[in-house]
Amino acid sequence: MTIRHPEKINKPINPIKKKPSWIKSKLTNSQEFFLTKSIVNQHKLKTVCQEANCPNITECWSKRHATFLIMGDICTRACAFCDVITGKPKSLDPLEPLKISLAIKKLNLKHAVITSVDRDDLSDGGANHFYEVILETRKNNPKTTIEVLTPDFLRKGESYKKVVDAAPDVFNHNIETVPGLYRKVRPGSRYFASVELLKNVKKINKNIFTKSGIMVGLGENKDEILQVMDDLRSADVDFLTIGQYLQPSTKHHPLSRYYKPEEFDELKSIAESKGFLLVSSSPLTRSSYHADEDFAVLQKNRISQTNAKSIS
Repeated sequence: MTIRHPEKINKPINPIKKKPSWIKSKLTNSQEFFLTKSIVNQHKLKTVCQEANCPNITECWSKRHATFLIMGDICTRACAFCDVITGKPKSLDPLEPLKISLAIKKLNLKHAVITSVDRDDLSDGGANHFYEVILETRKNNPKTTIEVLTPDFLRKGESYKKVVDAAPDVFNHNIETVPGLYRKVRPGSRYFASVELLKNVKKINKNIFTKSGIMVGLGENKDEILQVMDDLRSADVDFLTIGQYLQPSTKHHPLSRYYKPEEFDELKSIAESKGFLLVSSSPLTRSSYHADEDFAVLQKNRISQTNAKSIS
């Protein structure tokens, strides 16, 4: 049996605020959108685009960009912001690495993004499965760069190192919100454990780009956001994404407010001044939104930074 957010039962309903004019998803009925959908369905795969009701799905799928969700669509945690189902997950599919790699090949992806639900039921949190997916994807798509968006592997020891061993081009783990809101928004996670994970990945392999994201509109203040930026820079994180929290339903964490576009611009400028290689900040920014274009910019910025250091 699966349930959604059991901790919300018998709690007050949180009304959904009307979206402002600047929160608009791009709609399309292009053939590319349906081609992406057919390939995903053909291989019986899951995508976070669908499971988390991403507002950018039509735009991304019309460009053949899909973020693959591995290890099933049932999460062992119940984050108050997330629309993914909570419950007891099914067994891992041993053929999933091959299915993912073949779908990536059919979509002809230059940059593939692979994420997962939390699998606290597994002894390694699913690290070895990530490893197998990365290796199989690279085997069948040698020219495709690979980005993973992983769980925190909390209380799984050094299992995360297995993912690092596979050497993805980008290792992403979202911090999601400020530490003061973790108890309400992300009760199954620990803020500093997530920061430490990102720090350790960079220590092990400096060539891997590290990335993290935060949502705004959950009830945080500006100083708390800036502290998160500082914490992530202290962990040597390269890429920061900042997007607007969109409340999925009346049972989810209430939306505090909608940030204006100019506020996202201000946060972007501040983050850039703190030394991130790249910052994506807008109302509809999500972890894998424009991930392929962003990866190209990351590479370019790293080269520029290296050249500047060598000159100085």
